[in-house]
Formats: sequence, structure tokens, C-alpha cells
Amino acid sequence: MKKSDGARRASVQRTTSETDVSIELALDGIGRGQINTTVPFLDHMLTLLAKHGLFDLTVRAKGDTEIDDHHTVEDIGIVLGDALTQALGTKAGIRRFGWASVPLDETLAQVTVDLSGRPYLVYRVELPQRRIKSFDLGLIEDFLQAFTTHAAMNLHVNVPYGRNPHHIIEAVFKALAKALDMATSLDERVTGVPSTKGRL
Repeated sequence: MKKSDGARRASVQRTTSETDVSIELALDGIGRGQINTTVPFLDHMLTLLAKHGLFDLTVRAKGDTEIDDHHTVEDIGIVLGDALTQALGTKAGIRRFGWASVPLDETLAQVTVDLSGRPYLVYRVELPQRRIKSFDLGLIEDFLQAFTTHAAMNLHVNVPYGRNPHHIIEAVFKALAKALDMATSLDERVTGVPSTKGRL
């Protein structure tokens, strides 16, 4: 069950000398993405995240992309992680764990999430080339590291096989969306926080 009577949503802004990022996130959405990061490839991936996770996600970002995309991509990961943390609140009633295995033609991506409060990223993705147009695909790992840290979650990303770099990253984001949809969903059987410690 995804829906909640409560407002599981967040609005977060972060401004530095390098970037200005604002994000609005509603966990119990319909998959509406309004994304403008000035980094077209990341726009595409975040739109997929919203659509397949059934999140309503608005992202506005600008940064020193005349230098490169790194600061902008990483800071979006930071703010998205903060927004997820804020939207989850106490995490009472959530499933906590989520996983998905998503194919895209010749590629298979597997993503597993634990909203544990313990940030740790495992990223096992082999890419046949480093760039798609001007976008450095290595920044995807930086984005996920920032997102993982600020969402305080355990995230495992594994691509056992794939050839096309666009397919590989797209499958990763679709699998991440489905895993997060599962992990953030509410389970009516769960009372309180899903941890024997009593908190996450």
C-alpha cells in the first residue's frame, strides 16, 4: 500500500557558491516529474525515477556547469537525499526494504535498498564507455553516493551484464525507482518503526 493519510512530502533548498538546488518530493504521488537541472542526461534519469517510483518530484537546479557538471550532479544527490529523509519522517509503517531487477534490452540492473539509517553504497557497474555526449557517466556514482549518504540508506546497485551505456544507466534508475517505491510504501501490518531497535 503506497498511499497515506499523512503528508509524506518535503521541500528542500540548498544554496552554495557553486550551486542552487531546490527539490519538492511527494512519496505518495502519481509519477509526475518536473525536472530542470541544466544537465539534460540527469533530467532524463530523474524523470524516470519519478515515473517508475510513482513519486511526484520537482527539481530545479543551476550550477557552475561551465566548469563541469560535478558540483551540480552531486548537490542534487545531496538535496534529494535530504528530501527523502524529511518526507519519510519517523519511518513508521514503511516496508523499509525494497528491491527490483529491471531489464532493458541486453542490460539487467539489480537494485536493493534498506532505509536503515546506515548510509552505505555498493556500486558494481561496468561501463563500456565513460561519456554520453558531454556527460561524464562516472558522475552517476557520485550522485548515488551523495543521495545514499543524505538519505541514510543502504543501497546496492549491481549490473551483471549490459553493453549499451545509456541502457545500463537507465535500467539502474528504473530499478532504483521500483526499489524505493517498495521500501517507502506503507504496510498496514507494521505498527511503529520497522526495527527491533525501535528507531531507524
